[in-house]
Amino acid sequence: MGARAAAAAVTAMLVMMVHADVKPQRDFNLQRFAGKWYRVGIAYDSPRFAPFRDHVKISMGTVAALANGNANLTMWDATPIGCLKKLYQYEKTNISGQFTYFSTTHNMVKDITVVETNYTDYAVVLKHKVFNREYTQVALYGRTQKLRNDVVQKFKAFALSWGLSRESILTPPPAENCPPAASASASASSQ
Repeated sequence: MGARAAAAAVTAMLVMMVHADVKPQRDFNLQRFAGKWYRVGIAYDSPRFAPFRDHVKISMGTVAALANGNANLTMWDATPIGCLKKLYQYEKTNISGQFTYFSTTHNMVKDITVVETNYTDYAVVLKHKVFNREYTQVALYGRTQKLRNDVVQKFKAFALSWGLSRESILTPPPAENCPPAASASASASSQ
């Protein structure tokens, strides 16, 4: 099967999951998922996010697997005021590949699901919660800052299948010196 046929088959599978219970990566392995990731794509339609769309850059993060099945994500984001470091604490659920975390932005617990990953190249991650409105964010992570076009297209198709508009799907440019070289090295050595 060619790369295009394989991508089409996977895209069709992802579209079938629309608004059904989201299934995480089959046989998800947190140890294999741990390490450095770049957020090379994001789909988010929040009105609060819209003014910042043109300023978004590729973010870098490191996932640390904890012995109890939880995970910590340290993320560096390039912002107009500089490179900001954030720590997210993901708590495991009874379904492998699904986590919860406390969003300080919305002051509530949200769900996060690793929908698909091959562990060595990419991961598609869904954040979803219904409160006063439906909150959906889809992210594409890569072990490098550049991914194959078929993977990027798969991410876009999945985001569209969740009702996100084409305008809300970003594949931002790289950030310069974010994280600063010393911060990235220190984080990598602690893994």
